Parts: sequence; C-alpha cells; structure tokens
Amino acid sequence: MKNSSYIGLIIILIFFGFLFIPKIIDRLVNNSQVESNRSVPGKPLAYIKLNGEAKKVPDFLMLNQDSLFIGNEDFKEKVYLAEFFFTRCPSICPIMNKNMKILDDRFGNRQDFGIASFTIDPDNDKPHVLKKYAEDYDVKSQNWHFLTDKKSKVYELANLGFSIFAGINPAVAGGFEHQGYFALIDKNGYIRSRVDRFDNPIVYYSGLDQIHLEMQGVDMLLEDVEILLKE
Repeated sequence: MKNSSYIGLIIILIFFGFLFIPKIIDRLVNNSQVESNRSVPGKPLAYIKLNGEAKKVPDFLMLNQDSLFIGNEDFKEKVYLAEFFFTRCPSICPIMNKNMKILDDRFGNRQDFGIASFTIDPDNDKPHVLKKYAEDYDVKSQNWHFLTDKKSKVYELANLGFSIFAGINPAVAGGFEHQGYFALIDKNGYIRSRVDRFDNPIVYYSGLDQIHLEMQGVDMLLEDVEILLKE
C-alpha cells in the first residue's frame, strides 16, 4: 500500500514537471532576453569614447532640401539626431522616418533641437527630391535637414565618422544597405547615449520597431533628448 502511494506521488510529480517546467524555463529565457536588451534610465548619458577620447561628429558641409549649405555650425548649441537613409528605400527607412517624425513633432518647434538625415543615394537624392520627401512626411520643422553630398563624403561620414554602416549592394531591395540607427548628439557636438545594466553605452538608438523590447529606441530618445536639452 505504501509503495503504491509512493508510485502515485512520483507519477503526479512527473506530470506536473512536464506541465510547468517548460513554462518556467520559457519565462526565465524570455525575461533574460528582455533584461539583456533593456537600458538603464535615470543615469547620466554616457560619452562614446574612442581611444580614450569622447567622440565628436566630424566636420561636414552638405546641401539640404532647400539647396542651402548646412554643417556642424548650424547644429552648434543644439541637441540633434542623425540618421542615414535614402528616399527610394523600400524597407527600413519608412519605419525610421515614421519614428523620427515622432521626435520632430515633440521637439521640432525648439530652436535648440535639430535633425540631420544624410542620404546614402546622392546620385538620385538631389535637393528637390529631398524636398518632396520632406513634404510627403509633412515635415514642418525648419531644423530637420535632409542632406546630400558626393557619395564618397557621405559614406566616409557614415562608416568612419559615425561608424554606422552604409554601402552599395545591388542584391538587396533598393540597391543599398545600411543600419537603422539614430545617433544622439549634444550641444557641443559629442555623441551621447544611455548605458545598459552593465554600465556600457548602448552607443546608438534603434530607429526601428522591435516587438521583443519593452522600450523602443524612439521612447528612449523622447526621454534622453529632454535630458540633454537641460544640460
């Protein structure tokens, strides 16, 4: 009789083990994934350091959608965002600029805020094309500049200046590939970011929608732009 009770208890434990252990493991795995991707708010925004020195945006001077030359001096004493995109992009650029528009709608009426959108397809994206693109996104801010220059200068700025990859690839949709990042720059031209839970800078903010994250890049930027505006 006692042996039968033990056998019955073992069967029950095995049954509940099969039923609940996979769920527990799944919850632990999912939580660890969320934690590993979660940045830490409330801490001072980090400087991005290269060879021990805080990284600044290199000098640039490019034409915007109104055929005006825009460069670093135009963003002096402004908190601004930078991205690399192209107007014929059929994949990530519409998502990026939908999110950038959220930020422009929030801060675009301020004189100490701006956006620099550098095209990686300057052969096509002449000022009048960029102007139409800005109109299609209903950009009203005078401080959101869509910028174009020689391909060599744009790619040098992306790959070396910001370390955000951009390249030509005929095998992908649109013929170009690039990373969907937003860079956050402070009033002194330094690239800044929040840190992760290990105190490492996240460096750049995702301009894309990532459903596995509790907080999107645009949500972080809504908070972090405010922080830098007050510095």
